[in-house]
Amino acid sequence: MGRSSVRILVGLLLLRFDWCLAAGGGGVAEAGGPFPLVVSTWPFREAVRAAWEVVSSGDGGGSAVDAVVAGCSACEVLRCDGTVGPGGSPDENGETTLDALIMNGATMEIGAVAAMRYVKDGIKAAKSVMEHSLHTLLVGEKATAFAISMGLPGPINLSSPESLEKWENWRQNHCEPNFWKNVVPAGTCGPYRPINLVKALDSAKHEMGHVAVGTSTNGATFKIPGRVGDGPIPGSSSYGDDEVGACGASGDGDIMMRFLPCYQVVESMRRGMEPRDAAMDAISRIARKFPDFVGAVFAVNKKGVHAGACHGWTFQYSVRNSSMNDVEVITVYP
Repeated sequence: MGRSSVRILVGLLLLRFDWCLAAGGGGVAEAGGPFPLVVSTWPFREAVRAAWEVVSSGDGGGSAVDAVVAGCSACEVLRCDGTVGPGGSPDENGETTLDALIMNGATMEIGAVAAMRYVKDGIKAAKSVMEHSLHTLLVGEKATAFAISMGLPGPINLSSPESLEKWENWRQNHCEPNFWKNVVPAGTCGPYRPINLVKALDSAKHEMGHVAVGTSTNGATFKIPGRVGDGPIPGSSSYGDDEVGACGASGDGDIMMRFLPCYQVVESMRRGMEPRDAAMDAISRIARKFPDFVGAVFAVNKKGVHAGACHGWTFQYSVRNSSMNDVEVITVYP
């Protein structure tokens, strides 16, 4: 489907677009050197030059965050590879929308926008989320409204003749390839309807030992419209792997989603940690950066051993297994 994003990161004045060292010929190369350093995915030289100008200028250079914005903004203007900024990557309705993220490695603050319409400055909108809200991610038209309220130009049509031509050609190719599955009609354009999978599910053998996780929430009270918390973020509110176990989380989603605590828990258990230690480790990582945050996780390994950890409040989680007569509530103290 093509290269999908451009990201820049600065830490120690390290900039990058995607986390990749240097790869070629199936191998991986690693190199060290003096700082400041700018690293990016793909040959987006003008973007790196723009970031470099900020980070290397004057008395010690500009801030890492400002360098990130300069580099990503340059790529948005240049429409790097046709997959960054306005005028590229149309959706199946022919519209171009933007996703962007910025992270300050010193403070662990993050700002992000997704599916943002009518505003061409994705990275600047993400920076506004980071600097002018307590949230982490805003989406859709509400992200648009927020960005415009922060002074970014809009509304602007993000499509271009090139993106519309790409979309028309795709339509003429019966809307193939696409991202739908288990729908009809197949091999042509929609509208699509779901295939009835009930019979297949009913006839499937139900086996014990499989893991599934889920999250449902209506989010933070009085949130800025368009805010997305940790609920729908894989690895943040929940995560599971048949080979290891599972995790669920609750608390200040705007902060917790920056650390993917449930992914951390599962990966820690994969490396041999017991559920209690994995849960405490994930929470402590957040608390070191945000000592006033409120949150908790529970961890369950593939043997059914479970434990919880919390910070800033007393947490409870509920559990039942085949040895219990009813649900038991476990209390976890900070």
